[in-house]
Amino acid sequence: MNRLNALLLIGIAVSIAACTENEPASTTGPGPEKESAAEHAVKHLDPKYVCPMHPQIIRDQPGNCPICGMELVEKKVETQGGADETSAERKILYYRHPHKPTITSDAPRKDEMGMDYIAIYDDGGGADVKISPAVVQNLGVRTATIQLDKLWRRIDTVGYVDHDETRVSHIHLRTDGWIEKLHVKSEGEHVKRGAPLFAVYSPALVNAQEEYLEALTTNSESLIRASRDRMKALGISSGQINQLQKTRKAQQRITVYAPQDGVVSALMVREGKYVKPATDVMTLADLSTVWIQAEVFEQQADWVKSSQPAEVRLSYLPGKVWEGKVDYIYPQLDAKTRTLKVRLKFDNINEALKPNMYADVTIFGGATREVLVIPREALIRTGQNTRVIINKGEGRFAPRNIVVGVESGDNVEVIAGLEQGDAVVTSGQFLIDSEASLKASLTRMSETKTTTSSADSKIGGGEDMVIEGMGTIKALKPDEHKINMEHGPIQSLGWPSMVMDFRYKHGVDISRFKPGDHVSFTLEPVDDGYVINSIDKMQHQELPQ
Repeated sequence: MNRLNALLLIGIAVSIAACTENEPASTTGPGPEKESAAEHAVKHLDPKYVCPMHPQIIRDQPGNCPICGMELVEKKVETQGGADETSAERKILYYRHPHKPTITSDAPRKDEMGMDYIAIYDDGGGADVKISPAVVQNLGVRTATIQLDKLWRRIDTVGYVDHDETRVSHIHLRTDGWIEKLHVKSEGEHVKRGAPLFAVYSPALVNAQEEYLEALTTNSESLIRASRDRMKALGISSGQINQLQKTRKAQQRITVYAPQDGVVSALMVREGKYVKPATDVMTLADLSTVWIQAEVFEQQADWVKSSQPAEVRLSYLPGKVWEGKVDYIYPQLDAKTRTLKVRLKFDNINEALKPNMYADVTIFGGATREVLVIPREALIRTGQNTRVIINKGEGRFAPRNIVVGVESGDNVEVIAGLEQGDAVVTSGQFLIDSEASLKASLTRMSETKTTTSSADSKIGGGEDMVIEGMGTIKALKPDEHKINMEHGPIQSLGWPSMVMDFRYKHGVDISRFKPGDHVSFTLEPVDDGYVINSIDKMQHQELPQ
């Protein structure tokens, strides 16, 4: 590497001397400013052409990439830094494996193929990464500018529909008896307030009626009042007592009526069943309003307040939105899920919200003050810290650790590490971050740092190396002397599976092939890529993956 730098400096010096001899002697008086030696030396550097997708492919003349077929682009010579870029006094940080950037060495050495490790220099940018515009475009790098904005504390979570427990009634008897007649036959039936539910026979209820009739014959107010209160305590309604007073005849079966509107959510008895006061005969639930039990993550618990607006969406009714509010916040977290239970209350028109349905819940916690905001996709989380990639302009990028605050939707608050107006990378930042960590951008991503083709180096390692491959013919192009083929990985070249056009040598007969044939072939290197020098049909063999 030092010899190459020395030869380059000698060549530049000779060129400058030759140009100086041909220049006329300077004269006094005003004239154009003299260019520096570094600026003049740039004019004598030969341009190179490189593949935007495979920067190791470099050619002296325009053409196409032998790997992907893309048109080679001209390399731009950097004038910034001048002689510092070509000076042999630059500090070498370390040496990197030519094909495996993660393998480094503190001293010069060769890889397993005999190739020299690549020296990585300190360009004064620290962990900065320099990427050419062509590579930036091909990587799809996008940036976003940091702005001051209000961040809405929006909580997106899930929940399930539950009964409004303030509108649920459990029906029990207050004495032993038998269910003689069921007016409600099954769960899910709708009932109105005052509708008959069932008729029960109970000796205690018959005795209470007879005692009341005897009290009526005595005309004793205290006795009548006591027997009347006893019947009410046993569950006989005032209307039934008044009817008894008129008819003066005890009823063997007492009918129980619905105390509210609703649906029968549970029915635990059938006709003829013996029941006790502890028996839950049935349950009525009013579904005109429902609760939705939602769970909020612990870090968002402080955002939730009572009466905050909320929205609910169900998968079975796309586009339909129910609006409600936070009704109650439970006082403790779930020890297993580490979530806070929140109860929401919604009007249930047409009973569209069914108990036990899952729902997508959004709670609006209000806006914060104006804070620095960046897109969530710009974050790189490592487990130990959070960082972003800063676009410093002119193709330079640098990682920066930051402290984040509120996360809401697709945006994140930045507490420290960035300033308003900074540009952060939102797409392709992970590739840039890995390059910054390894300081390998000078050889793998920057077009100006690659001086030899790795493909040529492989072939230079052995002129007799056989390059073999297998593939499936997609199209034959005899007029262009090409075969379009989907080939499997070619290990000797480091090529992955892809579809591409191959040229073939004169004398190779392709008349016996057709699209869809599985073939094996060998490649021969030429000045501008590779050509097929032999090809054979394969029988019933799949393309390797």
